[in-house]
Amino acid sequence: MKKRKMRILLAIDDSRFSAAALEMLAAERSPATCVVRVLHVVEPLDVPYYPELTEPYPVSLRDIQAKRLEAARRFAAGAAARLRAAGFQAEAAVRTGSPRSLVVEVATQWRADLIVVGSHGRRGLARLLLGSVSDYVAHHAPCSVEIVRARKRKR
Repeated sequence: MKKRKMRILLAIDDSRFSAAALEMLAAERSPATCVVRVLHVVEPLDVPYYPELTEPYPVSLRDIQAKRLEAARRFAAGAAARLRAAGFQAEAAVRTGSPRSLVVEVATQWRADLIVVGSHGRRGLARLLLGSVSDYVAHHAPCSVEIVRARKRKR
């Protein structure tokens, strides 16, 4: 009987922390035993409420969001291509919404066995005010979570 490949959800943004998670995954996992879904979540534009900015939005806001989504697609596709070059079966996905909840939602729907996410390493007030995607995912995920920290830069 053929064994099912491990499903790994790699949640990334365009930070060095996500780059570290991608590199760790490529170096430490066996491509023959894994299938990877690279997920990049684009947060919606925060626009104060003005009656003239309700749907349909002015062209400039639509254009900005469209450019952000296209950049996200290219970024996620590049990460998936990097994994495929290392021998992994990998696909890219881009979603719009809250990164914290969407990572958990996608992992649940896809039935991921592992979520790999980079940590920005925020502490104290910054963590309280900005929140921590990796912390939220670790506490709400339906599967194991591996949090990767980037090495500190030499000054």
